[in-house]
Amino acid sequence: MSGKYRFPSEEWIKAFKEELNRNKEYEEAAKDWEGDFLFVITPDEGLDREYCFYVDLYHGKCRDARVVASRDEVKTEFVYEGPYSNWKKLIRGEIDPIKGLLTRKFKLKGNMAKVMRYTKAAKLLVETASRVPTEFV
Repeated sequence: MSGKYRFPSEEWIKAFKEELNRNKEYEEAAKDWEGDFLFVITPDEGLDREYCFYVDLYHGKCRDARVVASRDEVKTEFVYEGPYSNWKKLIRGEIDPIKGLLTRKFKLKGNMAKVMRYTKAAKLLVETASRVPTEFV
C-alpha cells in the first residue's frame, strides 16, 4: 500500500484517533465536550455494505475509535450518518459537517443543541479526518 489508509477500515479509524489526539486546536475547542458517536457510512458509489465507527470523545481527546459490526452493537449519545459519497466529500473538506446536517447530506441522532454549541470542535474533528492519508474504495 502507498502509505494511505483505506476508508472505511479499522486502520483508517485508528489513524484518525492518533491524528485527533495530536491536534491541540481540537483539544482546546472540545475541552468541555463529553459524548460518544457512532459514525455510520451507508453504501453507495462502490461501497457494498454499511460500515460503522465507534468514536469516544472526552474533553478534547479520543479515548477509543474502532469499527463495530453493526449500528446495534453499541449505544452512543450521537449517531452521524450519511452515504459513502458524502463521507468522501466530508473527508476531502468539500462538505462542512454542520452544513452537511442542515442540507440533509448527513443525519444526526442525538441532542442537536449540544452539537451546535461545539461547532468549532465539530469542524476541527472533520479537518483532522482530512489529514489522514486516505484511499477510497
